[in-house]
Amino acid sequence: MTGHPHDYELTVTREFVAQHFLTVPDPGPEGEVHSHVFTVELRFGGPGLGEYGYLVDIDAVEAVLDDLEARYRDALLNDLPEFEGLNPSVEHFARLFGDRVAAALDDPNPDELVVRIWEDDFAWASHRRDLGGDGASDGADR
Repeated sequence: MTGHPHDYELTVTREFVAQHFLTVPDPGPEGEVHSHVFTVELRFGGPGLGEYGYLVDIDAVEAVLDDLEARYRDALLNDLPEFEGLNPSVEHFARLFGDRVAAALDDPNPDELVVRIWEDDFAWASHRRDLGGDGASDGADR
């Protein structure tokens, strides 16, 4: 097992129902509109904490999740512009969800975001991205 480069990680989860249908050849029953109870896990990583001893402010993450839940809850993913031309797989959903989190969250401290989306109790996909945070050491010099 390889070592993880981060001293700190923080995960926040959110659950909501959304619909999709797969657009691949011979999708079987997944080619019909169906619902999933999606569980989104946002995992932030970084080498140090910010001024107040946070890797990232949970309230700020919750506010971003409120907005994204409002966008995706009860939506047909296929109809949303970010899925245009894409098979709405859970892999694509994880990346696109992360795009919106990274754009909305204004926090320079975390340097990595992993979005994991469970589409049921057994299957998930994740997407990892660098956030380019400054990775504050311990906040003692602030």
